[in-house]
Amino acid sequence: MNTQNLHSMTAPVSPSGGFGRGPIVPYVPGLDGLRALAVIAVIVYHANKQWLGGGFLGVEVFFVISGYLITLLLIAERERTGSVSFGQFWFRRARRLLPALFIMLIALMTYVAFFERDYLGTLRGDVIAGVSYVANWFQIWTGSSYTSSAEFAPLRHLWSLAVEEQFYIVWPVLMFVLLRRVRGRAIAIFGGIFLLAAIAISVYTAVMYVPGNLSDASQTMSLFGREVQRTDFLYLGTLSRSSGLLLGAALATVWQPWAIRRGTAGKNANALDLAGVASLGALAFMCVQFKDVVLVEDVGSQGYDLLYQGGFALVGVATLIAIATVTHPRSRLGRYVLGSTVLVWIGRRSYGLYLYHWVIFQIYRQDTKQLGTPLGIAEFVGLVALSLALSEVSYRFIETPIRKGQISAAYRRWRAHQGGVRGPLPVAVAALAIVPLFAIVSMAGATVNTNDVQQGLDDNEGAVVTTPTTVPTTATSIAPPTTQPVQKFDIFALGDSVMLGSAKKLTAQGIVVDAVKSRQVREGLQVINYYTSIGQLGDNVVIHLGTNGSTTTETFHQLMEPMANVKRVVVLTVRVPRRPYQQANNDIIRALPARFPNVTVVDWHELSKDNKSWFAGDGVHLNGAGQDAYVAAILAALGRTPVAPPATTVAPTP
Repeated sequence: MNTQNLHSMTAPVSPSGGFGRGPIVPYVPGLDGLRALAVIAVIVYHANKQWLGGGFLGVEVFFVISGYLITLLLIAERERTGSVSFGQFWFRRARRLLPALFIMLIALMTYVAFFERDYLGTLRGDVIAGVSYVANWFQIWTGSSYTSSAEFAPLRHLWSLAVEEQFYIVWPVLMFVLLRRVRGRAIAIFGGIFLLAAIAISVYTAVMYVPGNLSDASQTMSLFGREVQRTDFLYLGTLSRSSGLLLGAALATVWQPWAIRRGTAGKNANALDLAGVASLGALAFMCVQFKDVVLVEDVGSQGYDLLYQGGFALVGVATLIAIATVTHPRSRLGRYVLGSTVLVWIGRRSYGLYLYHWVIFQIYRQDTKQLGTPLGIAEFVGLVALSLALSEVSYRFIETPIRKGQISAAYRRWRAHQGGVRGPLPVAVAALAIVPLFAIVSMAGATVNTNDVQQGLDDNEGAVVTTPTTVPTTATSIAPPTTQPVQKFDIFALGDSVMLGSAKKLTAQGIVVDAVKSRQVREGLQVINYYTSIGQLGDNVVIHLGTNGSTTTETFHQLMEPMANVKRVVVLTVRVPRRPYQQANNDIIRALPARFPNVTVVDWHELSKDNKSWFAGDGVHLNGAGQDAYVAAILAALGRTPVAPPATTVAPTP
């Protein structure tokens, strides 16, 4: 996401169409327009996946642009000077990328230090990983990827910057070795090598990817002895995401603006414009159709298979065609459409937009207790306006002055005039510096706290029963292990992570709880069949399922049928704000009493909808007050009086 101004120098063109002092990568407005479309897609995706489920593909577009421009710069420098200066290359990259990143990190640390202090310890690892550009591997190692949407994670988007920066470190060295004894058209040979490497990586990704439920054991793999999510490794990993960078590099070896202007290919771009329009249409189609994960009825979330089985490669190829079009000197698409004033303005600020928008979205969601939930239209417009304003300030007063050396030049002038520290301004600046210094010191010594949702689930794990791994799919009778009479449950409760978070308080009321994270309605059928088969279900059963994905009427009916002889079955509706399946699942649950007279519905969705203070940051799982209300609603439906917790005895002071 940081390709901005890789090609900011405009090459002097000689009358013959060549370059007066060797090739210099020209500024191409159409590339800024392409960046603009990419960053817009990413922002819309981060705001609401329902609007643009494949908007994350904008990152892949940036990868291809980066690979193209970086390789083009290195080839131009090699042809112009006969060598490649690593130091100058890395210095220019640091001067372009680090100031805005540092300002964003300091501002975020300051905000968290004052308003979200519980997250300071967790933020520390993200900041260190972000500054060192290893955020992608840090997220893979810790499992804190985009799939963990219930967390306050304002730096999670830095993974893509890490992938690009790792490329920036390695690629100049590799290109120096490759170009050392190669000149002219022989460079195109390397384009074929890079293309083959990109294809090999795509095949590797397809082989590594295992279709299936993301909660299945097959979705994990070993990384230096640690179990990590396979999709995290493939989506965030440097190797698996290098195919786009390599495709861009391959294009740079055969499609160079200075060569195009000199050759016959530079005379007409009509056919190329048509291909460019088709490529943009293909990218738009994939952004609409592709997903990061998909919801399957009674299965839950699983990876979007096509994405890892050639989908990224398709995006890369479409982007190559778009780049080839807009970099052609006579392209109308590049000059008048993607090179339009608005798109160029957005594209030139795309780095800041990418840095700031996700942080702003996350802070807003944290403050409004909407973590992991999509934004509405009004929220989106307001937050994007704020992101644009911050990006403009960053671009105008931080990124551009530092990139152009204006700040260092001002410092030299100040030193030349024997400048000193005088007046109130230096004192004010020094006073302001104390605030971020306080934030940094606070973060350095902060304790790492598990997020409130995960902490609540961990605290309740010991309060649930464990159903045997192998359970019958039908309620056939299983002989009890002993001749002793089976002791029936007075109240048995079956649920997912929402119920798991309240397991201790339910158990304190004499309820036996079987609840696990990510449980689907169909998985609950196996548990009910097991306890029915051994005759352990009593007169009261509580069911709370449907939080983790869509289900069907047939599945819920199959769940109810084995409990025909249970006196009372209490079923709770679900609360999963702005999830597309919430309404459908609740309609199925509310209709159950019409077919099953022993079912009582507790409309948890309606009971809780006006009580945001009951919920953790994701708006789904419960805090202490919500757990009390949850238990009270279940007991009321069962006709039970709450049992007061035992009084705590305080020993007298001797």
